[in-house]
Amino acid sequence: MKNQTKLALAAAVMSAMMAGCMSTGGYNQGGYGSQDPYGQQPDPSNDRTKRGALIGAAVGAVAGLLSGDDATERRQRALVGAGVGGLAGGAIGNYQDRQERALRDRMAGTGVDVVRQGDNITLNMPDNITFGFDSSALQPQFYPVLDDVAATLSEYNQTIVEVAGHTDSKGTDAYNQALSVRRADAVGDYLMSRGLMRDRFIITGAGESRPIASNDTDSGRAQNRRVEITLVPIRS
Repeated sequence: MKNQTKLALAAAVMSAMMAGCMSTGGYNQGGYGSQDPYGQQPDPSNDRTKRGALIGAAVGAVAGLLSGDDATERRQRALVGAGVGGLAGGAIGNYQDRQERALRDRMAGTGVDVVRQGDNITLNMPDNITFGFDSSALQPQFYPVLDDVAATLSEYNQTIVEVAGHTDSKGTDAYNQALSVRRADAVGDYLMSRGLMRDRFIITGAGESRPIASNDTDSGRAQNRRVEITLVPIRS
């Protein structure tokens, strides 16, 4: 009886391990309309949405740069070299405190969330107010909001501006990556057209790789479809 119990436990453990390996494997690249040979309609993003939920749970609503510290430091050195003054010590926190208050006042009621993490400020712009479905063309009703963002960035010009696009997990990795970059480009180009210095900007896309909610639900996918603008102080 004991041997049978041990064998049953071993089988259960092996089964769980196999299931775990399968859940992190590849996915069907066929998109929305793919079917398996038996006529079933699989969700091609099922494994990715599970992974996305885990990532989102671990990361949470994180405000942060995608481009990395090295890219930020290079941009900071270039801007300081170009004559844009840097900030130091307690002046950094005070500067960002004032910019955060200005952004919260201007973004109130717009649907844009203002998130502060350390000395960085991130504006989370969901796609329902910025873009139509599967589109990278800015919705005209969002222009006044971006005008207010541009006005604040012009007033507080001692920051690097990273514009990062994000998508949900529907569709292929490659398509979502390209869409996220196009959307980030659209927001960045509009802000620069309002007279902001191009050298301040870093434009990047994360595709579906950094969800902030589960991709298993419509509401979660809607949260993941977003553009984030992160403002990093230029340090002297």
